[in-house]
Amino acid sequence: MPDVIIRKTMLTIDEIFHEGGPVADKPQKRAALCAVIKNPFAGRYVEEITGFIDDLKPLGLKMAGQLVDALGGDPSVVEAYGKGAIVGEAGELEHAALWHAPGGYSMRELLPASKAIVPSAKKVGGLGARLDVPVTHSNASYVRSHFDAVEVGMNDAPRADEMVVVLVMTTGARIHNRAGGLAAEDIKGEDGLR
Repeated sequence: MPDVIIRKTMLTIDEIFHEGGPVADKPQKRAALCAVIKNPFAGRYVEEITGFIDDLKPLGLKMAGQLVDALGGDPSVVEAYGKGAIVGEAGELEHAALWHAPGGYSMRELLPASKAIVPSAKKVGGLGARLDVPVTHSNASYVRSHFDAVEVGMNDAPRADEMVVVLVMTTGARIHNRAGGLAAEDIKGEDGLR
């Protein structure tokens, strides 16, 4: 399959101290890493595209490691994650789906408590397209306090023949979570749900 050609990357880190309520002792951090890559299938229909999944695996591992480093270097501080992709207009939605396995498994490989499926969003869009990347607890999808989304996008991407692949990690629950449900400290960690 073709090489993964990166045009640029963008790392963003939010530190959330409060949302109108009391200031937290420790801010929640949300980090997103976007990589703009050439879409090798842009402009034509290609039947067999799954080989590109293996080509994307090293990029997924590299991005996951960069996110852990951006959050302090200790994988155990990461409590939630998500992934996504935006495909330029000469591509198709199925090209974005190729990021599911390399994006998700790369984070699960690096994070000790990661039994939960990695939530995902994908779309086809033009320059400046934005994507809300869903986020859930990394070890139990039913932990309501960690339901979140991180908006990503770049003013000059994706070009028609590009894809923006995204990984997101956070260090905790929404800063003023009080919507009930399963608490993180009550996770059983057996099935990725509870």
